Amino acid sequence: MFFTADHLHFFRPLTGKYREQVVACLSALYARFYTSHADYSRLCDRDQVLEVFSEAITRTPLLDGDDEAAPRGEREQANWVLNLLLEHGWLERQTDEATLQSSYAFTRIGRLFTQPMVETAGGRFRTRHRNTRNTRNALRAFLDRGEVYDLLDAYEYSERIVADFSDIITELDERKRQLVRDIEAQQIVQRAADEFFDFMEKKFMPDLAVRLSADSVEKYRDEIAELIGKARRKQRDFKANAERELRRAAPELVSDRERSLYLAILDGIDARLHAACEVMLPALRRALHGFTRRADIIIRQLSFSGAARNELLGACRRLAALDDAGYADALDAVGDRLATLNVGFADPEALRLHGPRSRRIVNSAVEREQADDPQERRKLFVQQVLERAFALNNRELRDYLMEALAGGHSVRTTSLPVRDARDLLRAAHAIEAGTAADGGLRFRVEPTGQVVRTDYYEASDEFLIELVDDNQ
Repeated sequence: MFFTADHLHFFRPLTGKYREQVVACLSALYARFYTSHADYSRLCDRDQVLEVFSEAITRTPLLDGDDEAAPRGEREQANWVLNLLLEHGWLERQTDEATLQSSYAFTRIGRLFTQPMVETAGGRFRTRHRNTRNTRNALRAFLDRGEVYDLLDAYEYSERIVADFSDIITELDERKRQLVRDIEAQQIVQRAADEFFDFMEKKFMPDLAVRLSADSVEKYRDEIAELIGKARRKQRDFKANAERELRRAAPELVSDRERSLYLAILDGIDARLHAACEVMLPALRRALHGFTRRADIIIRQLSFSGAARNELLGACRRLAALDDAGYADALDAVGDRLATLNVGFADPEALRLHGPRSRRIVNSAVEREQADDPQERRKLFVQQVLERAFALNNRELRDYLMEALAGGHSVRTTSLPVRDARDLLRAAHAIEAGTAADGGLRFRVEPTGQVVRTDYYEASDEFLIELVDDNQ
């Protein structure tokens, strides 16, 4: 569970009217610890933390919200924020046993949750368009040196390919909505054009252009698929050694102990590359087309409205220069033009006959809650237990028959071993194996024509179950 022990109310500092100040303090302290501004030769004591928090609080506005006990002064506010973050598990106090001096640092969970806040502000540089090449390079290094950490790097880079596509699509949609809001608020065509071209020059050219050309997933798809094929065709000793190292280095990736983790990682890389090519790349192109189309429409509309406004002002100036008689004649001429009846034919291509929509009927009546019946609950429990007790899947039945064959090619149903109740149930369903097949192997079930008596049945038909390989 996440909300336990020291972080039972982990997100409480991010609620209330001081949430923006808390985020600013966390971002400033993160920059003090983990960016180029960090001083790794010194520990951060309480005075230094309060100094960082005070500067952040000075630059951050106060949001409206629930009334809370507001400390007076920036120093007291910074002290309150520090105690709040210590209490809820964002920061921790570390004490030197030799000097008994205290220093402050992020907890592991606090650092992981603060990092996306810093990255959202756009203050960090990321080469997001190189993950496809990084996947290829890591796979090539794994095939050359045989180190499983290179394969794990390739697996991680392949995950970032899809994540980066999702990030840039979301950013395009957000910029499109922001462009519409700015235009509705200010109606300034020059600013809209400047923001659009600024985005195209600073974001599209260095990132999207590389993603769609030099680092296109379609460009490296065949090469990565070829490297994955080589990894699958490696010798058995190489794959067995890689499997052992992977299970030792990344035990959290093992979901099924019967399945090869080595092949599962290769399949995952291939599936992510396929999703990036077939799903995310077309979605990115549609999002980019929608953004440019929306920007073009808005700029054209504002340009036309500006031109119409200029023509209207010119017409007003010309009318103002006329005398009363000329003014009346001009308005009468315009009225005659507007009163003209214009008759035309409708375009048949523009006519569409839509079918009637069926209205969905929703039953909103309130029913009285029925009390639980102990007899019904007992009956359902017994029914579920019996269903689980007599459930049998094809894989379990196939393994039982393979064990009964013991290296042979055929076995009679009367010779099947019965060691417990589960074996008796498997023997009773043995003839159902005739419908199962796996990789060319299948069971052929033929009746012998004999009716025999066993320890469990008064009379039962005997069948011959034979293992057949269709590839031979």
